[in-house]
Amino acid sequence: MTRLHVFDMDGTLLRGTTASLEIARVLRCEEQLVELEERFRRQEVDTRGFARGIHRLWSALTEEHVATAFDRSPFLTGIRQVCDDIRSRGEYSMVVSMSPDFYARLLLRFGFDEVVASRFPALPFASPVVAEDILTPQDKVDIVERARRGRGLAADACVAYGDSMSDAPLFRHLAATVAVNGDERITGLAAAHYTGTSLVDAYALARASHCGTR
Repeated sequence: MTRLHVFDMDGTLLRGTTASLEIARVLRCEEQLVELEERFRRQEVDTRGFARGIHRLWSALTEEHVATAFDRSPFLTGIRQVCDDIRSRGEYSMVVSMSPDFYARLLLRFGFDEVVASRFPALPFASPVVAEDILTPQDKVDIVERARRGRGLAADACVAYGDSMSDAPLFRHLAATVAVNGDERITGLAAAHYTGTSLVDAYALARASHCGTR
């Protein structure tokens, strides 16, 4: 049976951190970014407000900065191995993230079939953020629905992996869900949960729990 495996990035593929935080470390504006992330967690700003905040904060950001941040980022082990196994079975893998596309698209190096993320202006920023280009948690559901329908898959052929309440709409929409290093709230919504540093192990749990194969 063909399946679609959908991965979150921040806190899921990235272990204990976010793309924005990793970029801020390279730009040496970590303190300001942490404050912005705290405001987001307190729901004082939404995803679009957060995007405008980092747009202002990162006026000097270049593709070289992003590449450096990506290379230094603490990803789970075994990502390429998981992507290769998914493809070898005739299945599909995609990442859906609300983080900036200029970082998220580098995940294609691991072998994901598709990466969808918030669209930002070209670097260095010479134009403002377009609000409609910034993803929201509900957008994850719509994106996955378009992807599965485009491949002719049923909803029960989709497996979602996430770590926080930004994944909650998708976890409520799908039956096959795995919390990866998730907080208590998303773990309570997930059909299975994994804590650790290996995507191979999280993926094996998903196959055993939802796919009927190892």
